[in-house]
Amino acid sequence: MKVFAHRGASGHFPENTKSAILEALNMGLDGIEVDIQSATDDYMLIHDSWLDRTTNGKGKVSEFDAATLTKLDAGNGECIPRLQQLFDWNNNKTLLNLELKHTFELEKFADQLERNISAGTISCANILVSSFDHHQLQWLKKRLPWLKIGALTSSIPINYAKFAQDLNAFSVHVDKNFINKAFVDDAKKRGLEVYAYTVDKQQDIALMRDFGLDGIFTNFPMQSKAYLLSLADK
Repeated sequence: MKVFAHRGASGHFPENTKSAILEALNMGLDGIEVDIQSATDDYMLIHDSWLDRTTNGKGKVSEFDAATLTKLDAGNGECIPRLQQLFDWNNNKTLLNLELKHTFELEKFADQLERNISAGTISCANILVSSFDHHQLQWLKKRLPWLKIGALTSSIPINYAKFAQDLNAFSVHVDKNFINKAFVDDAKKRGLEVYAYTVDKQQDIALMRDFGLDGIFTNFPMQSKAYLLSLADK
């Protein structure tokens, strides 16, 4: 089962910051998940649309330009990173799961992905774009047919994973509290990988493994990875 660092190694470092991302890279994990919000002129790594929970700022991310946002303290004196910084730090070392939150002007986002692929900063195989906004995923898949997309849900739909298959998704990302074996089996039959968020407790990790999931997003990736290895030895 794959292990993804949720918002970087966010259990020990401020979420979605340089230190959390670099620590996750040092761990040699299967991937790193980050959140993307639109500023007025760029894409920023921050989970909430409002600034007050994770920074010393106030107001909505989308109301400010990147230069203003990078002056805020996102924890331990760190800045809110720009998306391009993430690509540069990663330098194609691992899979990046970019979760689109409140993002606009997706043509600019698609162009940025293409520029980084052309420059060799990242490969197509190391990009996975996920969102609860399935309309945005559908648009991106049409714009970039090669793009791997992950359809997010916090429910167990009547038709299980059909919605993700209809989007031509690579994976379906599920809330650990709303998942069962029937959903996983259905997704696998549709050719989808199944990832669960946010899985930190050992009992939950074991359950996801028993259900046959392909991966988990966790705030404590090293501990979660070590526990998975201990299960494999039993």
